Amino acid sequence: MADEKTDLSRRGFVAMSLAAGFAAAAGEKMASAAELPVTATNVDVKTPDGTCDAVFIHPATGSHPGVIIWPDAFGLRPAMVDMGKRLAADGYSVLVPNPYYRLTKAPGVDMTGFSFQNPADMGKLRPLMGSIGAPGTAEKDAIAFIAFLDAQSQVNRTKKIGTQGYCMGGPLVFRTMAAVPERMGAGGSFHGGGLVTDQPTSPHLLIPKMKGKLYVAVAANDDQRQPDAKDKLKEAFAAAKVPAEVEVYKSLHGWCVPDMPAEANNPIYNKPDAEKAWAKLLALYKSALA
Repeated sequence: MADEKTDLSRRGFVAMSLAAGFAAAAGEKMASAAELPVTATNVDVKTPDGTCDAVFIHPATGSHPGVIIWPDAFGLRPAMVDMGKRLAADGYSVLVPNPYYRLTKAPGVDMTGFSFQNPADMGKLRPLMGSIGAPGTAEKDAIAFIAFLDAQSQVNRTKKIGTQGYCMGGPLVFRTMAAVPERMGAGGSFHGGGLVTDQPTSPHLLIPKMKGKLYVAVAANDDQRQPDAKDKLKEAFAAAKVPAEVEVYKSLHGWCVPDMPAEANNPIYNKPDAEKAWAKLLALYKSALA
């Protein structure tokens, strides 16, 4: 571990025992009434491909279930660290890695004036996304991240590990859940991109390897573009007997992330739906990380 860190800166068919918890949690304020003080620290995590810069966030005392947060395409930055702090305040020890460490240190992406419609902006982003999207990379990283968490005194190794991902992080959640199934208890994909494709590497084909519970939150415009994806996901989860919920939101791709760039001056972040998604996540973790 390195020095203490204060600031860093889009995109129920299987009945789950946590359904009632989802409904109850959705109506509550997300910040816990007994919010725990947290500590955030810069860390370096050794992987087969090098050293990943990351932030490790945990309650100031005690040991707690571990969680990996996979960032969206803009990588490790304050918005993702803030998510980690919020989660840690609810009693989790959280690792937020830089998914682009093979190419650059965090944050690695300049979000100033960024537009997904600008070819030049996308030209800068694609190589970064390709570095973590390449076959086998996320799996190697997942194993290393889990090993890191399990080596920390602030992580309760008797509890399962959780993982959540946003946009490009959604498929990384699937890959993590399948790479270390015995250790992973829960996964949450929020407006995950490319969960169902026609390629042999499609994330949904990994479902039979999973053992934990999943929550898959789908953006309205993603569902409009690929209306059969949610059904293929449900069918795959059911066939593999993997407990999961797939839910389509009315919000747009990226709605969970507060600093998501607006499109045509229209905000993407939708706080009410983001809070609903967070409640679902907390209920999932409460149920499955045991």
